[in-house]
Amino acid sequence: MEPIVEAYVGEYASGKSENAVNRAIYLCRQGLPVTLVDLDTVEPCYTIRPIKKELEAMGMDVEAWETRDTVGLGEAGSVIKGSMRWVLRRKGNIIMDVGYGVHGARIFNLIEGANEHPYLKIIAVINMSRPFTATVRDILDYAATLGRVDAFLNNTHMAEETTVEMVQQGARGVTEAAKLLGIPMVATSAVTEIAAQIGDYDCMGNPVRKLERLMPKTFW
Repeated sequence: MEPIVEAYVGEYASGKSENAVNRAIYLCRQGLPVTLVDLDTVEPCYTIRPIKKELEAMGMDVEAWETRDTVGLGEAGSVIKGSMRWVLRRKGNIIMDVGYGVHGARIFNLIEGANEHPYLKIIAVINMSRPFTATVRDILDYAATLGRVDAFLNNTHMAEETTVEMVQQGARGVTEAAKLLGIPMVATSAVTEIAAQIGDYDCMGNPVRKLERLMPKTFW
């Protein structure tokens, strides 16, 4: 079976980290070997570092700094480790949480083999409740700034104010943008309560992924 190798990118508050973490948890619960990699050097105070041990206890490998190793180091704590640079040489499934925006996407310049890897998919997580990706035109313009994008994932939400219709409206817009770019839609994601109301597929026929909210634990 071909390995699953996915990198999640997106704008601030798009939900890229939540989707990356949940994807890794899903694969791990299927009994599959998975490595989750924290490549967020844009905002290191809001990364998966504080939940590293919790995730490892689930059975996955987590390539990330630990908070205790970076406190007091300033920007020195936001550089990638050597093990992260070579992570695509690992066997099994690899999920990467990439820093937000165009600056985050540039991290691929430091990852050995990223441009040639046969299974790597760069997935842009789109939240149409955010100003940079509020319309189909905005999504197209934003995707152009990221460079390579292999697929879209709709994660339209507004935290506790999220509604089913808001998510479905996002599904329509993000799917339209994906069709215009000729790239696939991998899914619509939503917190468990909203996803349960939508069902297995959104209004555009995209599979629905349920999200457990873990990122609120990660501010430090």
